[in-house]
Amino acid sequence: MAKTAAKKAEKVAGSPAAALLQHYRDMLLIRRFEEKAGQMYGMGLIGGFCHLYIGQEAVVVGMQAAIREGDSVITGYRDHGHMLACGMDARGVMAELTGRSGGYSRGKGGSMHMFSKDKRFFGGHGIVGGQVPLGTGVAFAAKYARTDAVCLTYFGDGAANQGQVYESFNMAELWSLPVVYVIENNQYAMGTAVSRASAQVELSRRGESFNIPGRQVDGMDVLAVKAAGEEAVAWCRAGKGPIILEMKTYRYRGHSMSDPAKYRSKDEVQKMRAEHDPIDQVRARLLGENLADETALKEIDREVKAIVAEAAEFAQHSPEPDPSELMTDITL
Repeated sequence: MAKTAAKKAEKVAGSPAAALLQHYRDMLLIRRFEEKAGQMYGMGLIGGFCHLYIGQEAVVVGMQAAIREGDSVITGYRDHGHMLACGMDARGVMAELTGRSGGYSRGKGGSMHMFSKDKRFFGGHGIVGGQVPLGTGVAFAAKYARTDAVCLTYFGDGAANQGQVYESFNMAELWSLPVVYVIENNQYAMGTAVSRASAQVELSRRGESFNIPGRQVDGMDVLAVKAAGEEAVAWCRAGKGPIILEMKTYRYRGHSMSDPAKYRSKDEVQKMRAEHDPIDQVRARLLGENLADETALKEIDREVKAIVAEAAEFAQHSPEPDPSELMTDITL
């Protein structure tokens, strides 16, 4: 039977096996969505900048599994994966990428500026590091309202050198704010290796002068990310203030679609794909532990591809924003 092993894993709701299958599906959805976005960009259907998340899927999927309803997420411009992991509709995300009115920002924000109040996703943001004080503010609001909600605030290794990040660290520790700073260290920022741009390459230690604890995590291992995320979120909920998680991850594509990524060798990328791919690692475990068979995993891939194909179709048939809306949804 096609799904026998998969059903075996799913029959105990909330079991580790069922969770692993869900992680696999969630990461695969992000991977297939981003591959399709790359194709559509090449066809001229997506304009402006487009930063793909291919290779980094385990970070957001693992962290999302560590939070609960009422918690918030904010990130930078490499944000499509975060949106999908938060449960935002792939159709709305793709429609926004193509500048159509069916998108989350009605076609006016594009790749870097989408939001969902329902999913408590407070945006991708185009300004490098600009989301960090905003995420700190979201955490302040949660504490001010006397809730136990936590804000996951994502930024990259390049943004880690921005001044507003350290102002945010200072305030977050001073006021014991419930914010998890997730540094997605994909090792190259826009194109410069961390070792050439950072005096302190262990980014998890960046909060030491503010007494903020931090730890490094294998960001290519979704279970390691989830475990670290659960500890960090528990720290914040206990009222102990902020914490830093440095996710050691890797992007397979260039910084954006316009980046040929000549600052690293093809062999380096291939080695990372062959030895550390986050999706392949989970796939191998599912098969090795008889939690799913090849047929079941192929069915998941077909399901995910169908979702992405539908999203692309929806985006291409959604109308462009009406010119009459040019000045709406903005503050003058």
